Amino acid sequence: MLATQRQELILAAVRERGAARVADLVAELGVSDMTVRRDIAELAQAGLVRRVHGGAVAPEGTRAADEPGFDVKVEQAGPQKAAIAAAAHAELEPGQALALSAGSTTFRLAELVAADAALRPLTVVTNGLRIADALHRGVRAGEIEVVLTGGVRTPSDALVGPVADASLSRLRVDRALLGVHGLDTAGLTTPNLAEAATDRALMACAAATTVLADHTKWGVVGLAQIASLDEVDLVLMDDGAPPEARRHLAGRLRTVPVPTAP
Repeated sequence: MLATQRQELILAAVRERGAARVADLVAELGVSDMTVRRDIAELAQAGLVRRVHGGAVAPEGTRAADEPGFDVKVEQAGPQKAAIAAAAHAELEPGQALALSAGSTTFRLAELVAADAALRPLTVVTNGLRIADALHRGVRAGEIEVVLTGGVRTPSDALVGPVADASLSRLRVDRALLGVHGLDTAGLTTPNLAEAATDRALMACAAATTVLADHTKWGVVGLAQIASLDEVDLVLMDDGAPPEARRHLAGRLRTVPVPTAP
């Protein structure tokens, strides 16, 4: 198979699935790991894909209505998201009731919660299907009570809409932990109108709100506003936070150091 043919197939896989892993492409194309990585590098150089650890994802769009799928999001800024999730996990206590919005950083937090036997009992309300799955895996019945909102599923595996909003309106939790598509001086945003409303409902049922956002989210603007910065109690962001973010989030920003890879 010619290099151009391989690259066309890789590009088609990324466009169809939103992301493609090197290991999967090696099996599908019947070529070496090095060959796939070289093809991805050439596609990335042409601006057709974006290289990430372990594969390639669709290049980041600039349209306010763009909404990448979960598998794309989870590959982006992986070390930063892991560090932020660990910082959020360290703040949790047994007996709390929490609300976790759907998202890749909150998913990483859910994995940490599921693995922490000391953090029991716990109640988690979520509109994230991946989060609910993570909390159920390996957890004995009754240790973590998971409440799913119900609603309509989005490309990022969030449950949104009137059903989700109505269920949240009758609940009260200690803290909402929110992942966002973007934030800037005007506040938090997402490309999905219904998801913005459900995120607002998550915040409304909580006594306090913590936003989990890696530094690449600053300056990204989605179609729908979730809330203003004044409505947020704490923003956890990695230490790559730009000066503008530090200035506008002063008093509610905690930067999280990202461990250097060995």
